[in-house]
Amino acid sequence: MAHQDYVSRSRAKNKKQSPYKKNEQPAEGTSLKVKLIAAFLIVAIPSFGYMLWSIKDVKPDTVVAPKVIKAKQKTTELPELPEEKWTYVDDLKSKEVEVGEYEVTQKGPYKMQCGSFRTRKQAESLKAKIAFTGLEAQVSKATGTSSVWYKVYLGPYVKKREAEKDKHKLKNNSVHGCKIWGWD
Repeated sequence: MAHQDYVSRSRAKNKKQSPYKKNEQPAEGTSLKVKLIAAFLIVAIPSFGYMLWSIKDVKPDTVVAPKVIKAKQKTTELPELPEEKWTYVDDLKSKEVEVGEYEVTQKGPYKMQCGSFRTRKQAESLKAKIAFTGLEAQVSKATGTSSVWYKVYLGPYVKKREAEKDKHKLKNNSVHGCKIWGWD
């Protein structure tokens, strides 16, 4: 069996035509659509030019519509007010608003507790983290029924709004879980 030389053979031509190449068929004539567009443009462009030429000498005073508007604007009389069909307008004129007096009671000072730990070392660690935010915390020792707890708290605050402000500051510095309580 002889070896075949594939290199010397010419490649088979691809029978599909490229979509990017234009068909090289001679045009038989212009289509009806192109003829209609050309006829319209031949008529429209000179017509538009004639219209512009014909209105170039027209002054604004010779137009009829603005004269009618000017005549209507010259009247200075205002129309009469319509009669009110609602009674609330008269009722509101004679109404009096009663202002209630009330007192705001202060519920007392507040404290914000940020943690409760079994060892003093953990409590001091949280206290140091709070100190880096610019606030001063305290650690208190609380004896429960079975063990001792070390609580980290801030305060006292006169208003709860002040405690909320510091709570948001701590939350922005990754100290979460603080609760606001009434000072006992």
